[in-house]
Amino acid sequence: MTESRGILVEGKATPRGRFPHAKVSGDLVFVSGTSSRRPDNTIAGAEVDEFGATRLDVAVQTRAVIENIREVLAAAGCGLDDLVQATSFLVDMNDFAAYNAVWAEYFDEQGPARTTVAVHALPHPHLRIEIQAIARRPESTTDRTTTDHNTAATLEEEK
Repeated sequence: MTESRGILVEGKATPRGRFPHAKVSGDLVFVSGTSSRRPDNTIAGAEVDEFGATRLDVAVQTRAVIENIREVLAAAGCGLDDLVQATSFLVDMNDFAAYNAVWAEYFDEQGPARTTVAVHALPHPHLRIEIQAIARRPESTTDRTTTDHNTAATLEEEK
């Protein structure tokens, strides 16, 4: 039977609903839409001054989103190099150049397939970007899981 489990990463922002940071199914890891929200619910790349004026920086937010995805993937036994697909949601396509420049710091033409779409809004008005992703776990990780399940089944049979 294929392993399927949700992952909530300790020390990360709590999802804003009843869903995991990622779902592992076999050798695939499905990362839920991830933002630049920090564990304390502040948002990287969003600054509000003493007068209430807001400065939103999509480059800072994009970098924080990718780093948050990196930590979620690590909890599933893989990394950014294991990404096979990403879907990015931008609130404003005028942010595309800054987002794309940060993306290029992490990935080249051998990186994950990518789709970028504009959306009307994200769950918080200070969020400019969210990314959802799919990764394939390295064989050593999936082999170890299979071995662990087989060992458990074998131990159960021996009882």
